[in-house]
Amino acid sequence: MGESIAVDDVWFISEPVPDQPGWSTWTPRDKDNYNAFLGVMHKRVGGDGFPDTLARVRMFPQKRHRNLQDVVHGGTMMGFIDCALFGAMRALKIGQAGPSVTVEMQTYFVGPARMDAPLEARVEVVRETGSMLFMNGVVVQGEEDSKAASFSAIIKKGRYAKAPQKA
Repeated sequence: MGESIAVDDVWFISEPVPDQPGWSTWTPRDKDNYNAFLGVMHKRVGGDGFPDTLARVRMFPQKRHRNLQDVVHGGTMMGFIDCALFGAMRALKIGQAGPSVTVEMQTYFVGPARMDAPLEARVEVVRETGSMLFMNGVVVQGEEDSKAASFSAIIKKGRYAKAPQKA
């Protein structure tokens, strides 16, 4: 690791995105888990007129993420939203993503997600208790912020722990 890399926690690393001020990468250390299937993801808090209570997480669709109609597959969208919840936790500095789990997630597909532009999940924490996070948000795409999905979720915050050892 270079000096410019800041450790998010024991499961993910983060470093500034050079050509996008305010954005940082959110990369799993273990390249053999589901998060790695989604590819490069970026995260930040607020920016561009959004409040510092809103986390933004981006993914960049690849061919492997498409369905037969050549738009982002619904399963990929749900996987992205689920991972974005944890990226949002880290962006907002709420607990560790690694030991936390999704308890419930509702997703509403409201439009197609094209393959030619990044997807951005805009996530807000509606309520936080000692062990739970209640979150909601939307997934938008393109300069016109076309809505592709809306969602709500409950996350159980995990206890701080060491990363599991690879076998």
